[in-house]
Amino acid sequence: MGNMTLAIPDELQQKMSKHKEIRWSNIARETFEERLRELEFMDKILKDSRLSEADAEEIGRGIKAEIRKRFEKRFGTWS
Repeated sequence: MGNMTLAIPDELQQKMSKHKEIRWSNIARETFEERLRELEFMDKILKDSRLSEADAEEIGRGIKAEIRKRFEKRFGTWS
């Protein structure tokens, strides 16, 4: 299995350190996997498409916005 090192803001690290029961590497891995599934889905949809790259980016932004709404509905905002 490969390894990755991430840099995160100090404030985020402090908040995360209050929850030592959470395996943050699992959260990151799951998030990476979810994003890759989304990208693979988009690649499949757009494989034979005549959409321009700009069209595809607009669709991607719409998908991300919907995912963010679902996340915020479930977990609240990250402010």
